[in-house]
Amino acid sequence: MGKPKRERALADSEAQAVATFLRTSPRKLDVVAGLIRNQPVDRAINQLSFSKRRVAQDVKKTLESAIANAENNHGLDIDQLVVAEASVGKRFVMKRFRPRARGRAGRINKFFSRLRIVVREVDTSVEEAA
Repeated sequence: MGKPKRERALADSEAQAVATFLRTSPRKLDVVAGLIRNQPVDRAINQLSFSKRRVAQDVKKTLESAIANAENNHGLDIDQLVVAEASVGKRFVMKRFRPRARGRAGRINKFFSRLRIVVREVDTSVEEAA
């Protein structure tokens, strides 16, 4: 007698992957996530592979997880996947203190972020014909 099964939040042609507790600020992560929004997945992986930003490797790992979820869990064709959504959220902030001059203390904030990537299967043959 448990709770009723929760309905799937995404459409049948979509799959997602979520990375929580990424050790970077949401502002820095959003710049990298903006590179891959609305891109085909092969182009997005190329963008992330050659990006100089440290967090790009974590984003790439999450994107590859979303692609694997689409293929294995939902049976989608990976050649027709597009990054439909790449949203960034704030997790929590660790507050640390560093000694400064005259007995004062300077606060250092260490930000954590979360990343949610949704990939969608789009029929590319219809778009090429138009």
